[in-house]
This record gives sequence, structure tokens and C-alpha cells, in this order.
Amino acid sequence: MGSQVDWKLRWENELDLADHVELADFFRKTYGPTGTFNAKPFEEARSWAGARPELRAIGYDARGVAAHMGLLRRFIQVDSTDLLVAELGLYGVRRDLKGLGISHSLRTVLPVLQQLAVPFAFGTVRPQLHKHIQRFSRYSPVTILKNIQVRSTLREARVDKAPVRLEDPLVIVLPISKLMSDWPAGNTIDRNGPEL
Repeated sequence: MGSQVDWKLRWENELDLADHVELADFFRKTYGPTGTFNAKPFEEARSWAGARPELRAIGYDARGVAAHMGLLRRFIQVDSTDLLVAELGLYGVRRDLKGLGISHSLRTVLPVLQQLAVPFAFGTVRPQLHKHIQRFSRYSPVTILKNIQVRSTLREARVDKAPVRLEDPLVIVLPISKLMSDWPAGNTIDRNGPEL
């Protein structure tokens, strides 16, 4: 890794404008190489893409922001069952620090998830990250669910676009105060809001 990373937990209301500017720059540089469209939400001082997180795990090193994970408590629906989760998203790691991603940030967030006593942490990732998540799941009680459709509202309403998006990502579930056997059966997850 080569760099000493210091993880900080920051509630959203603790961030000032300079923090948002620094995070927005981090996300543009992190998501930009995957496509200009992916960097677009982070223009100017916007440090979130869809739903705004309530808590962030931010890794800093001598060069600034090194990695990030956001958390937002929300109710989702698994088929017709309402379920409180802590959605995890806005994953990012600076390109020079490969291997410092989800597992390190999750270790930082896990004690907070336990304090919040949410039944589950939930997140989605692109299917291309399956091998990475599978490696991580060997060291953590993370379950990867496939063939689940996830419906989200778009960040902004537009007259030329449907207001919802339906995707087939990998769904990641981490039991916190319940067991994985308590996760409801179903093939559709409705966020009832934008993706974190």
C-alpha cells in the first residue's frame, strides 16, 4: 500500500464547504476514469451523487482524501416487506491505493452500524466487482445476492426520462443486529429514493 491512511468518521452536518470541495474533487478523479457521466454529479462542491449520506468514513493520507464510504439509514422494500437498513455506498479509493477499498472502510463503519442497531447493512455494486467482493466476503459475514432487481428513483426529475431506474447489480448484505436468515425472500428491492 505504501501510504499511512487515517480513517475518520464524519457526520454530514460536521462537513464544511472545504470538505465538500475536497470530496467532490476526489469523486471526480475516482469515478471519472469509468466515464464522464459518472463524474458529472460531483461538479463544483457537490460531494454526493444521488441520496446524500448521513455518515461518511473518509480515509486521509498525506495527499488528502484516499478512500470513502457513505452510510444512510433508510427503509427499503424487499418485494412487499419494509426493511430498515443502513445503505452503504459512494465507495471510492484513489487509484494509487488499490486494495484499500471496501474492507478497510467497512471495518471503520462496523462499530457505528452496531451502535445504530440497524438489522442489516445493504449496498449494491457493479457485477464486474464480483471477484473483489467475493474475496472480501471470505473475511466478513457479507452475503452476495444475485439476480435481484433494484429500483431507485432518479436524483432529479426530467421530462425526457423515466423517473425510476431498474438495475441488476450485485446486492451485498451484512447482518448487523439480525441474522442473514431474517433477510426477507424476494427478487426485487425498491429503494424508494435515489441510490446512495
